[in-house]
Amino acid sequence: MHDTAAPIVDDDAAIRSAVAAADVPPLLVAVAHATGDRSILRPELRPDPLLLMDPEVGYTPETKAEAWRLAAGALIAWRDAGLPPPGPATDAELHELIDFMVGDQTASYFELLREELAFDGIDLRAPSWSAADIAPGRTFTVAVVGAGMSGIVAAHRLRQAGVPVVVFEKNDDVGGTWFENTYPGCRVDVPNHLYSYSFAQTNEWPGFFSDQAALLDYFRQVADDVGLREDVRFSTEVLGADWDDDTQTWSVRTRGPDGTDVTESFNALVSAVGQLNRPSFPAIEGRERFAGESFHSARWDHDVDLAGKRVAVIGTGASAAQFIPAVAAEAGELTIFQRTPPWLVPTPNYHDALPEGLRWLLQHVPGYTRWDRLWQFWRSHEGMLPGAVVDPDWPEDQRERAVSLLNDMIRMLLTEHLKAEFPDEALFEKVLPHYPPIAKRIVRDNGSYARALAAPHVDLCTDTIAEITEQGVRTADGVEHACDVLIYGTGFSASHFLTPMRITGRGGVDLHERWGGDARAYLGIVVPEFPNLFLLYGPNTNIVINGSIIYFSECEAHFIAESVRLLLAGGHAAMACRPEVHDAYNERVDAANRTMAWGASSVSSWYKNEKGRVAQNWPFSLLEYWQQTRTVHEGEFRLSERPWGGSQ
Repeated sequence: MHDTAAPIVDDDAAIRSAVAAADVPPLLVAVAHATGDRSILRPELRPDPLLLMDPEVGYTPETKAEAWRLAAGALIAWRDAGLPPPGPATDAELHELIDFMVGDQTASYFELLREELAFDGIDLRAPSWSAADIAPGRTFTVAVVGAGMSGIVAAHRLRQAGVPVVVFEKNDDVGGTWFENTYPGCRVDVPNHLYSYSFAQTNEWPGFFSDQAALLDYFRQVADDVGLREDVRFSTEVLGADWDDDTQTWSVRTRGPDGTDVTESFNALVSAVGQLNRPSFPAIEGRERFAGESFHSARWDHDVDLAGKRVAVIGTGASAAQFIPAVAAEAGELTIFQRTPPWLVPTPNYHDALPEGLRWLLQHVPGYTRWDRLWQFWRSHEGMLPGAVVDPDWPEDQRERAVSLLNDMIRMLLTEHLKAEFPDEALFEKVLPHYPPIAKRIVRDNGSYARALAAPHVDLCTDTIAEITEQGVRTADGVEHACDVLIYGTGFSASHFLTPMRITGRGGVDLHERWGGDARAYLGIVVPEFPNLFLLYGPNTNIVINGSIIYFSECEAHFIAESVRLLLAGGHAAMACRPEVHDAYNERVDAANRTMAWGASSVSSWYKNEKGRVAQNWPFSLLEYWQQTRTVHEGEFRLSERPWGGSQ
């Protein structure tokens, strides 16, 4: 990861051209800090906090031009002065710079935003303690299951504190979902600077929303930079784990690359397997009968040649919307089977490489990468979340269409976008969702999906699938749609947390039996009766239309590290969440989710488990999750220095 700026040797015209590629707020703040010229932070050039979702954030062509003029002038003067390096910023100066971006919210958000910024490369989320200092002579080992995005940050934080870690990874490299999902068109749907760790920011993203290869390279580089690979056992799958009440340790069963099963003991167990790691296949009769080639998008078979063939795709969710344009470009015929259409949000730059001007700023203006990332964080910290809140006074008979006036306005805007993308009336009627926006995952759209569906050799079928035959797919109307290749774009078993591992806790209680198909955890991290077990991307920690999931994983990793600190500093062997704390928390989360579009609507989605409960989503603000995971409250846990059978 690079955090140094290249010297500016460009002429005035090049500098003026470069700044015109930038969003105004991060540009002015970064330039003001780099050059020391605070005069460019003019009040009239501050972003409108009420227009964060507006692409222009309230700027007119005239105000943007003025901001670019001021920024270019400051950079030119700085270059001519010999590029004196910016000095360290005081808290007051950081307040001034951050306040320019976020306005009146600085007081409540300042500490959080300062952590996200990681100004001057200072990792403020690094543990402030050392295991050797607070528990000299004590050995406390942690097993982490998974070396994807969450596993990397959890292991990194524990290693920073000097806690021995072993990471078990079933694949032969790090990266998790970005290692496994290699389907054509696979890319992130969060702006790349935001989809990165606060402690490992980079100016080397190739696009606004980079593809799978770039993302995998990033996580590989982070693992290398923090020295994590030495503690990862690759090609090793965790089969299960059992809590030993006598030794108060976890017995972890693994199967290595040679097929040998091994059992080892650890003081704590961290599951970083995530929610989107097990492909979900639809419960359609006859799947095993199909005679042609078939595969799931998450296990893309690159040996199958699609050129000129009859291809069928089942599903039109986020992954399918990404790979369908690529499949359409190769297939001779393409039939897409749609159960529920997604809402498409216009994102014109979704496939675009970063413009040269923006690349120049990232490389030449000290701190620009960090300020741009912070701006992306702030713009998305609420996102469209207010538009998902159910208005209790909204008519009941309208709630399957929209859940509030704001939600209905979003519906109208997205409907107009669909009309523009799908001028064919029959196709428009097929792709128009009949459920509230934000009730299901919204798909980013730059027009490629619409162009693919409108192609003459592509058919969008909305008839119910009755069965899969040897020759293809038969719909309920009796028509058999013959195909040579069948691709499942049907998502993941998101609500089946920690599967297929078998985890037993205190007294031998089975985690999956305890959950009974309805997974719950306090803060999405800890479960009563399962001491020293910590979950990452656990129940109700998914975000829908605000922020980056990496933010949640960093919050969770901090909480886990602080939990280990509590155990070591207090001389405790184990900790388990108190049931009453767990239950009260989940009642609050459930109640809040019922007031959101994804909870109020009857539309099917992966946000809900088989019981119909929203088991995935976090219904509150990003600030609130940070606040709740910042400190581990001892009173919320049962702490033990002896076998659980004794008095507590």
